[in-house]
Amino acid sequence: MSLSDSESSSHGSEKEYKVFRQFSRDRLLYEMLGCSTSGGSKSAWKMNLEYFPIDSQTFLMQGFITDHETALEDLFSEEAEKSRRFEVCLNTMATRIATVFASLKEFPIVRYRAVKSQDTSTATTRDLIPSKLAEAVWNCLLKYKSIPNFPQTETCELFILDRSVDQIAPVIHEWTYDAMCHDLLDMEGNKYMLEFPSKSGGPPEKKEVLLEDHDPVWLELRHAHIADASERLHDKMTTFKSRNKAAQVQSSRDGGELSTRDMQKIVQALPQYNEIVEKLSLHVEIAGTINKLIREMGLRELGQLEQDLVFGDAGAKDVINFLRTKQDASSENKLRLLMIYASVYPDRFEGDKASKLMQLARLSPEDMKVVNNMQLLGGSSKIKKETTGFSLKFDGQKKKQAERKDRTGEEETWQLFRFYPMIEELIENLSKGELSKNDYACINEPKPTVQDKSQSGSMRAIPTPAAPTEKRPAYSKRSRRTAMWARPHSSDDGYSSDSVLKNAAADFKRMGQRLFVFIIGGATRSELRVCHKLTAKLKREVVLGSSSFDDPPQYITKLKLLSEKDLSKGAPQPNFW
Repeated sequence: MSLSDSESSSHGSEKEYKVFRQFSRDRLLYEMLGCSTSGGSKSAWKMNLEYFPIDSQTFLMQGFITDHETALEDLFSEEAEKSRRFEVCLNTMATRIATVFASLKEFPIVRYRAVKSQDTSTATTRDLIPSKLAEAVWNCLLKYKSIPNFPQTETCELFILDRSVDQIAPVIHEWTYDAMCHDLLDMEGNKYMLEFPSKSGGPPEKKEVLLEDHDPVWLELRHAHIADASERLHDKMTTFKSRNKAAQVQSSRDGGELSTRDMQKIVQALPQYNEIVEKLSLHVEIAGTINKLIREMGLRELGQLEQDLVFGDAGAKDVINFLRTKQDASSENKLRLLMIYASVYPDRFEGDKASKLMQLARLSPEDMKVVNNMQLLGGSSKIKKETTGFSLKFDGQKKKQAERKDRTGEEETWQLFRFYPMIEELIENLSKGELSKNDYACINEPKPTVQDKSQSGSMRAIPTPAAPTEKRPAYSKRSRRTAMWARPHSSDDGYSSDSVLKNAAADFKRMGQRLFVFIIGGATRSELRVCHKLTAKLKREVVLGSSSFDDPPQYITKLKLLSEKDLSKGAPQPNFW
């Protein structure tokens, strides 16, 4: 594993943290495999693990990145296939993906998004990117079969997609606590700079905090709706103050002297009191800042329009009315709305219609370049036969008024929680065996009997995942507010007793085959959330991999660069998890 020497020194601390975390998690990984990280087993370290695990908890790894921040530009830009960077990016990415399976001693069934055009002879290079990567990964995996104890038959699944499967997920406003933090706050990766009043009465003091899996409050609330998270934080703080001895004594003081018993209670409870109050206060402050920004930016109305567009409840008139009446909305938010609009109503951007929308939204030609570049992710130009202008409808299907259907049996109490990324539907269809083989091909389709046999090379038994119609385990049932996958077991002292994934780890040996989903060109926080959810729902570990993880501003910057001749200029900084 190596980090580019060309990275700026301002990211030194992030690099060091990343390396430390990688070492720690790789050591845990080797311990899982029964290897020692100290003397006697030096051979265990001969393989370079060229990926960054993210969101790892106990025995579960929920995601990884291959650290290809420029993959979108290298593979999907206007003349990407003519550049040497195209093949280098694909081959390096394949090698790094393969090391994930080598380190976990898993041998996958390799599936991928097939060419969209029915006539493969007319397929563009962009059409072939998932199949090219799948083939390169497969060639690497075949070499690993000579490794001692490496499985010789399939033990898991790898599903390779690209960003074209869902161009809405990277830009729509996601209303979970995690997504709102990274979308609205001025964060560097998972690092947040908290300001608080100075004790000396001077300028506000600053403290750097990390919103990561070492923080139990963050683990519990990150996938909750921001309104739910705010409500539960208030409840936690109230409950804690009513039960903690130090808090009780402090609130009952009326200026009189403390008794010896009172002082003893404070001494015993003070360390826990200070630690928990500090942790809860941090999140109360963050949630309050987010809610203030939501009100100031008018995001509720915008968010409602975004989701109504996606689910077919809004159309052109609603978008035009919003742009006319909300001229004070930020350029970024108006651009994100138009990107969603283009995905649902591509015909509204043909000819001079795009320029009229640009004028109405008061966006610059540079901003509208992002919308135009969305077609570069679509691959086949088959649709062009139907119109003289370009179309943003990449899949060659007829125009639809909705890009999503409401999920049956998944009602949510909180508003603006309807949206789900497309990979949720794809993963569930794959688990049920309902995925179209024409649209999603397989390199090494196993024989039907393979699934019924115990795999000697696997680390665990591989029962068929429970069908969605079967009775779900207790931890996957929905609560009044938020699904149980997003609501870990919590305690009244402000800490979560454990996360859902840690509880799932207790059933690790009884879980079904791992499913690895790799998205070329960047993944989103909503897609990571879905993998958490489906791990519990399907009783199989769903691991999300990607070339990078991008928040909306990063993704928009990368998309804008697709039509730049010099891709080295203005490249977004890496997102340090």
